Amino acid sequence: MPAYSADFLYSISGHPIPDGAIILDESGRIEWVGSAKDCPAAEVQKLAPGHVLIPGFINAHCHLELSHLQGRVATGTTLLPFLVGVVSLREVEQTVIDAAIEEQDQLMWEGGIQAVGDICNKLDTAAIKRSSPMRYHSFVEMFDFLQPAAASTTFESYRAVYEAQAGAESGNAKTAVPHAPYTVSDPLYALINQLNEGKGTVSIHNQETPAENELFEHKSGPFLEFFAQFGASLDHFEASGQGSIFHALQRMDPRCRTLFVHNTLSTSAGIKAAMQWGQNGVYWASCPNANLYIENRLPAYQKFIDAGAKVCIGTDSLTSNWQLSVLEELKTISRYQSFLPFTALLEWATLNGAEALGFQEELGSLEVGKRPGLLAMSGLEGQGAADFRIGAATVVKRLV
Repeated sequence: MPAYSADFLYSISGHPIPDGAIILDESGRIEWVGSAKDCPAAEVQKLAPGHVLIPGFINAHCHLELSHLQGRVATGTTLLPFLVGVVSLREVEQTVIDAAIEEQDQLMWEGGIQAVGDICNKLDTAAIKRSSPMRYHSFVEMFDFLQPAAASTTFESYRAVYEAQAGAESGNAKTAVPHAPYTVSDPLYALINQLNEGKGTVSIHNQETPAENELFEHKSGPFLEFFAQFGASLDHFEASGQGSIFHALQRMDPRCRTLFVHNTLSTSAGIKAAMQWGQNGVYWASCPNANLYIENRLPAYQKFIDAGAKVCIGTDSLTSNWQLSVLEELKTISRYQSFLPFTALLEWATLNGAEALGFQEELGSLEVGKRPGLLAMSGLEGQGAADFRIGAATVVKRLV
């Protein structure tokens, strides 16, 4: 059975273990974790000084099916021009789409990612999910541009994607989800809720741009022109005077575990309201590189810390990012929000994401009985566990 030790082992579920060691069976399941001096293994592979052991990463929010659009959409446009670009560019030859999906699935695995929360509008990714070494929770995303008359037809078209998407039979999971508050009508919310039956995790894009709150607070701003571009009328829509998250909370099912995505404009009041509303866990996926790529802004992370919120890490898509790498997301947070502790970032990138996707029984922490993957991280800044920081030179290597 393989055994490893390093300067520190971060189980995530407990305190860092100096000179920590771990034993796994041939399938990667953890048999033992503790101090190297107590390790019962006959042979232990000691990693070079400067290395720490951590579980595999969780990419809580991704759009793998858009991988063929890498570099095609301009940076800094803000959200609405970005969305128009995605819609107008995504249709290309299927062989190109398939090749990009396969390549990025492999690169995510090599980059230490163990599981992915993946947004799907089509079935382009279903095959790779059934053969990938990673686990996927497929969020089959539905939207009707706030057009109640289109809800039933829209739902049935996406239901076909849901039914054929990779699910529990291949070690994966799937749920139907609303795209965003500004694209889902009340009848479509109801159909999505009915399909999920209060089970599993649902996700929703949340408060990425000032225009989103303008629409829901005042029925004004750039979204009015955006809807007109797509021939969608908002004559029936009434502003509530509150931010978009409050609109979503009134329509989503509180029994489902809920993953709010992006949250760049989330307020303390919105975070608190969501956490009080959710009955089975509320999580907040941050995709910092995508936030910078599209809107050139980051969430106010201190608000989430003050609320005791569970943050996790996503990469978004290659339309809005330069790579699908959880480590690169951590580097960005560490660079621009250096007050965040190393241990908190590791928890966001591992256990919180595993819980959000419903994979915490197997993934997210180095605990006996789990198969979370094992990464060796090196190139950290600082002199020890008390002041480690992820920096430009930090790298990870997959051991298991």
